[in-house]
Amino acid sequence: MTHPGTFYGLGVGPGSYGLLPVAALEVLQRADLIYAPRSRVSEASVALTALRDLDFPRERVREVEFNMDGDDARLGEHYAALAREITAHQRAGHSVAYLTIGDAMTYSTLGYLVAALGREAPELPRRVLPGVTSYATAAALTGFSLGEGKERVLILPCPDDLEALRADILSHDVVVLMKVGRRMAGVLSLLSDLGILEHCALAHRLGLDGEVVLPSLDPAPDAGRLGYLSVLLIRREPPRRFS
Repeated sequence: MTHPGTFYGLGVGPGSYGLLPVAALEVLQRADLIYAPRSRVSEASVALTALRDLDFPRERVREVEFNMDGDDARLGEHYAALAREITAHQRAGHSVAYLTIGDAMTYSTLGYLVAALGREAPELPRRVLPGVTSYATAAALTGFSLGEGKERVLILPCPDDLEALRADILSHDVVVLMKVGRRMAGVLSLLSDLGILEHCALAHRLGLDGEVVLPSLDPAPDAGRLGYLSVLLIRREPPRRFS
């Protein structure tokens, strides 16, 4: 009787070399198949790019194209089909790794796949390994404290309604703003209106070509260069300083 293989969901970090957890590298080096998601509008998988200098069997990699177009039905069909394909490999005794940038379950497409696998074959073994988030990396690089004492920290994708964002900033001590995209110019204008650019930080394309790391947003950067794969760290009040 063939024992089923295990599915591993791997967070590979934000792109910077060396931020892949050791446990994830060990899985990569022994996995029978490695699935790497790639956006339909990208030439390469960002997750694979994050692993560019690491030693693992690249001949086992299969790139999976996806399109996050907002169509929930089409997205559901995509992950259902992918789950059927992966569970077939598992039943044949193959271990399968699936890559995702940042942390495996923080604003990650991996969550959709894990749910689809649970529906398709709840009896098959699955394991998700955490990774380093982009905002944790940005905080470390810029010296930005993500929370002091009992400060309230909010992590959210950038809303289209910037007045809603204003309310979020004013009701929290720290806001981690992800998925900014084309809204970057409006967000920078809002932070300027609030007078808090000086104690906000930004990271763009961490560990990838075109990386930008700004410990302060004063003066405001050129929004046209930023957006995709950017994270903003927003502090409502200046950080506490002890003499």
